[in-house]
Amino acid sequence: MLLFAAFLFLAVSCVSCNWIREGRWQVYQDDGTRSLEKGHYAEAERQWKKALEIAEGFGAQDPRLGTSLNNLGRLYAGQGRYAEAEPLYAKALAVWESAWGPGHPAVAKALDNLAALRYAQGRYAEAEPLYKRSLDIKTKALGREHPDLATTEHNLGTLYRVQGRFADAEPLYRHALAVREKRLGANHPDVATSLNDLGNLYRAEDKPEKAEPFHRRAITIWEKSGGQRRLDLAAGLENLADLDRVQGRTGEAESLYQRSLSIRREALGPDHPDVARTLNGLALLYKSQGRYAEAEPLERRALEIWERAFGPDHPDVATALNNLALMLFAQGRTAAAEPLYRRSIAIQEKVLGSQHPDLARSLDNYAALLRKEGRDNDARKLETRAADIRARHAWDQPSR
Repeated sequence: MLLFAAFLFLAVSCVSCNWIREGRWQVYQDDGTRSLEKGHYAEAERQWKKALEIAEGFGAQDPRLGTSLNNLGRLYAGQGRYAEAEPLYAKALAVWESAWGPGHPAVAKALDNLAALRYAQGRYAEAEPLYKRSLDIKTKALGREHPDLATTEHNLGTLYRVQGRFADAEPLYRHALAVREKRLGANHPDVATSLNDLGNLYRAEDKPEKAEPFHRRAITIWEKSGGQRRLDLAAGLENLADLDRVQGRTGEAESLYQRSLSIRREALGPDHPDVARTLNGLALLYKSQGRYAEAEPLERRALEIWERAFGPDHPDVATALNNLALMLFAQGRTAAAEPLYRRSIAIQEKVLGSQHPDLARSLDNYAALLRKEGRDNDARKLETRAADIRARHAWDQPSR
């Protein structure tokens, strides 16, 4: 009797201990979420690391371990700390697959996060199959009209857009927008995301008049959504600024860039890759006005941030190199510009492939420098390559 009572007491104590650990884990999870929502990244990291320590005690196949790994990975990815985020996402995927099976929506979520990370790193060929597998899981588990499916469709559309695969991107964007408007309402922030990226697609296709109303409607929705979507608003402001810049509306563009930069610096700090994105746009605006003394340090700062965050072979690094070379060339500093063009083209060929539209732009820019120096034969070869790339993508586009 005494032995049975002892065992019973021990069993009850273990259950009580598990309840306490579960409660502590949930508190840390919730505190981390609230800190992230306020932009307090260091505090969110501290809370989620404590949650992860507790979750590791639940067992290697416990779904709560996957949640802690995924949340911490999301925090790091949002700060541009991709090397730290990747193993956490991969472990979360393995945990959820083991706990729930390969066809569970949580597995699709983990695939989405890992794909988004590969996309951010410029690893496009690795991102696509992850998104496609997620789409397959969500279609079977949730149906074609679910907002979670729309998210994956939208993200896959963005992957295709940056690869120049516009004809593949548009139907995904359009279906995601239709699902979000139907299921979430016309003024939901996710609807704004769809509108914004449809605008980006039409800008990429050189259709600014078609892009502008999408960008403006997205900004209106985000402005009404409050502080939680301020980083989305910053991206929308930058996109509209880009559009104003290429159309010669320089005053409007500068105001939008400065507003975007202010939001991003306050929320993310001065060294985040998204801050570099706004600096890059503002530098291009100043270059277009001949304000080279103001443009060059901004572009060099963007290059510095991107190289530190992504390494030397990322498409954003190639963009900064190309743009810095443009500024130097415009000032007659051809000797300084040429190696930057060469490095930019080498990165794009390595990461994006030989048929990407961004490569065509870089080839044309470098060809202009060569012609300036009287090296017409070399310039002609680059111009021919650029024309072939553009012809291929023109053929790819559906008639409208």
